[in-house]
Amino acid sequence: MKVVIQCGGKGTRLRPYTMVLPKPLMPVRSQPVLELLVKWLRRNDVREVYITTGYLRHIIKSFCGDGSQWDMHINYTDEVEPLGTIGALSLLKDDIDSTFMVINGDVLTDISIGALLACHRNSGAMVTVATAVRETLMDFGVIEVENGRVTSFQEKPRFTNTMSMGVYCMEPEVFQFIPRGVPFGFDDLAHCMLARNEHIHTYRHDGLWLDIGRIEDFEAAQKLDWDDQAPPHERLATVA
Repeated sequence: MKVVIQCGGKGTRLRPYTMVLPKPLMPVRSQPVLELLVKWLRRNDVREVYITTGYLRHIIKSFCGDGSQWDMHINYTDEVEPLGTIGALSLLKDDIDSTFMVINGDVLTDISIGALLACHRNSGAMVTVATAVRETLMDFGVIEVENGRVTSFQEKPRFTNTMSMGVYCMEPEVFQFIPRGVPFGFDDLAHCMLARNEHIHTYRHDGLWLDIGRIEDFEAAQKLDWDDQAPPHERLATVA
C-alpha cells in the first residue's frame, strides 16, 4: 500500500523553532519526527511513500533523499501555494490507483496499519478516519444560558471528545471530491462527502498518539523510549 506523508505545513504552533526547521524534522531525542515515522512505516512493510512538501521543502528533501537508506522509494510533491491537508493530494491523482494511506508528518503512533486497513476494507467506505478519545480542559468557566438566565456554571470543565488522529485510509475515488490548486482541508472533504451521503468510517485507536505540532505532545514525546528494533506488532515507543 502506498502511503502519503503530509509535510507541507508551516508548523506555526511550534514557532520560533519551525522558522529554522520544518515541523516534521523537529527532534524527538536524537531523531527527527519524520525519520521515526518513516522507520515505523518500513517496519510495517511499506516501501513506497509520497511526501507532500511546501514550507522549507529543500531541507526535507535533503534529509530524506530518495529513501534508499531505509530501503524505501520516496517521491515528492511541491506545493507552490499551501493547499491544506487534503488539497495536496490532488497532485497525486495520476500516481495512485488503489487503496492508500494518508498520515500527517507530525504524528507519532503505534496504530496497527493492518487492523486499520482491515477495518477500512470491511466497512466498504471511501474514507476511514483513525480516531482517539481525548479529554480537553477548558481554560474558562462555562456558562449555560436560557432566555438570558444562567442555568448552570462549570469552572474550567473537562470534555471528552473523539478526535481525528490525522491518519486515514482512502480509496482513489476520493479524488473526485478534491479540487486542483485550491486550499482544501479534511473538514472540507468531510463536508463535501457528507453532503452527498458518502460513507466516512472510523477506526478507534486506544494506544499511543502524539501530535508533535502541539507543545504538550512534543514535550511528552521526549519522555518516551523509542525502539527502532521493535517488530511491527509492538508499540512504537514505551515510557522511559
